[in-house]
Amino acid sequence: MANPEGHVLVIGAASLDIKVRPKGPPIPDTSNPADIRVSLGGAARNIAENLARLGQRTVLLSAVGADESGRRILDQAAQAGIDTQHIAVRPGRRTGTYLVVLDESGRPTLAFDDMDVITTLTPRYLVQRRALFRDAAMAVIDANLSPAALRALFRLAREYDLPVCADPTSAVLASRLCPHLSALRLITPNVTEAEVLLDNGTHISGSDPEATLHAARRLVQMGVGLAVITRAEIGLTYATADASGHIPAIQTEVVDATGAGDALTAATIFALLNGIPVDEALRLGVSAATLTLRSAETVVPDLSLELLYDQLVI
Repeated sequence: MANPEGHVLVIGAASLDIKVRPKGPPIPDTSNPADIRVSLGGAARNIAENLARLGQRTVLLSAVGADESGRRILDQAAQAGIDTQHIAVRPGRRTGTYLVVLDESGRPTLAFDDMDVITTLTPRYLVQRRALFRDAAMAVIDANLSPAALRALFRLAREYDLPVCADPTSAVLASRLCPHLSALRLITPNVTEAEVLLDNGTHISGSDPEATLHAARRLVQMGVGLAVITRAEIGLTYATADASGHIPAIQTEVVDATGAGDALTAATIFALLNGIPVDEALRLGVSAATLTLRSAETVVPDLSLELLYDQLVI
């Protein structure tokens, strides 16, 4: 059985984020003025930092290179309160890197990632750390993990009756989670990722509340405990076996949208672990996403439960 007093085990990518925000319409074939920021990212790392800043005991299983970026990730994660002793340091490998080009409103228009180092989180590596699964209250994963690692992870979760939550990470990676939907306590796709998860060729209009509600219910029918489909500035749609609904976004200035979905996932998980009902948990998730949209950092440095409730106006 999962340990309700245990840590949250977060497994997946940790990376260096390079964010490019042009100062005007880009001109091809020449250098363009831009604001360029470097921060720390990776879906799993972002979720882990959000959880740790909310006061949740958090263990991160990830991999970095034996380079300056890797050292920076390890140092900052430890300072944020994350247990980093199980992050693998891989000589000869590059630490993961994510490069995103933002539009003038701070939303991503084009992104690239190099997460090859995460392939070194092998099934053997996970099985050797089975005690982390045994002693956890919940596992949270991103879809950067290889299909073989995911199979091993879900076997360990079944062995210890451990609930698993998943961030699909991208439309390119989301399909890796399709074989495991029936084992998920929570999944938080955006509209494009939800289309991949449903794998039925159906287009989902994010502006159509009934279409997104039907998609969320379909994910529940496929075995997901709580399906949350994020809809950017509109808000989110959710479904469980017993309830469903929509929660509007909080209107706000967008400084940088990077990490907002990870903040929503983390705050929702934190709330559920602390016995907060689903509807309120998701509202706290929207609050966390809003605070992240306003921040130039991928994770709000002073994030706290009090700050989430201060923001909660919906």
